[in-house]
Amino acid sequence: MKMPLAALYDWLMFLHVLAAMVWVGGLAALAALGLNVLRTGDRDAIARFVASFRVVGPFVLMPAAVLVLVLGIWMVIDSAAWSFEQTWIWLALVLLAAAVLVGAVFLSRAALAAERAVNAGDHAQATQQLRRWSWGIRLILLLLVVATWAMVFKPGA
Repeated sequence: MKMPLAALYDWLMFLHVLAAMVWVGGLAALAALGLNVLRTGDRDAIARFVASFRVVGPFVLMPAAVLVLVLGIWMVIDSAAWSFEQTWIWLALVLLAAAVLVGAVFLSRAALAAERAVNAGDHAQATQQLRRWSWGIRLILLLLVVATWAMVFKPGA
């Protein structure tokens, strides 16, 4: 028996969920690793961890975040069942946009400041900036958990 090809919406949903898994999972892993590095206080571990930001942020987290937003919007446009006037959709979009904004503005600044401090040999400043970054990443995770709640339970639908 031949299986029918999935509809466009099904592929959009699959890719949306996959991108969200990468985004949230990556943030959760980084948050846990960051807390561990801060707990040890090891200069070399902090320097290695901070150096990883230049790869993980722009090449893993940012593309995943953009895909989540773009694919989510595309699904609303593609489906007759959803509209941007629905509470759960605009709430999820606002929360996702807030998470991207916090990442682009707050996390990137803390990461760059931590990197500058590491390069200058200022361990205390690098640690302080990594602590700020750690709070920011936890805020983003909270925003994404609330956005996920909105997408699953669809308040106002």
